[in-house]
Amino acid sequence: MSRLEEAIKEYKAGFRSKVPEDIQKVMAQATQKLKESKISKNALKVGDRAPEIKLLNAVGKEISLYKILEQNDFAVINFYRGAWCSYCNLELKALQERNDDLEKLNAKLIAISPQSPDSSLTTKQKHDLKFEVLSDTGNVIAKEYGLVFSLAEELRPIYKSFGIDIPAANNEESYELPMPATYIVDKNQKIIFAFIDEDYTKRCEPVV
Repeated sequence: MSRLEEAIKEYKAGFRSKVPEDIQKVMAQATQKLKESKISKNALKVGDRAPEIKLLNAVGKEISLYKILEQNDFAVINFYRGAWCSYCNLELKALQERNDDLEKLNAKLIAISPQSPDSSLTTKQKHDLKFEVLSDTGNVIAKEYGLVFSLAEELRPIYKSFGIDIPAANNEESYELPMPATYIVDKNQKIIFAFIDEDYTKRCEPVV
């Protein structure tokens, strides 16, 4: 079992021990419904050309995917839901542990979420992330990559009861989020690896 997979398994066990079963059931049903919708079929896949990404990083500087590829052989793009998502935080931590190895391969890692630049800065500082954390306001880029869905109505009050305020984190009211996704793009702007899953508890193990 991978390190990230083990961390997720441990978190799930703790979650199940704390959260009432009726709430867990609603959450599981919403995830299953999203999986059955198979919206991931519309996401970009291996062989597709990666659209340009121009987004602000945690300190307000514009970062360009194509400029990154001019200076590096590969770009690793991670789409995550936000700092409020425990599974995302586990994944970001795992990515940070592999960041040095990626840089030795002349690969640049960027993480993208719809949260505001202020929230992105908090994420970067909290986890001491050495890679770029970009703010995709309104999920503009995530939509180009075919990753966006709207959080189920029945989940919204549950998330609020957990202290999760998605509109506040994203500075907009839509409740749109990206599916967890990881892409590797080569110097020719071609996607050579793609991981997308409707189930937010499933993540791509960083392996170098």
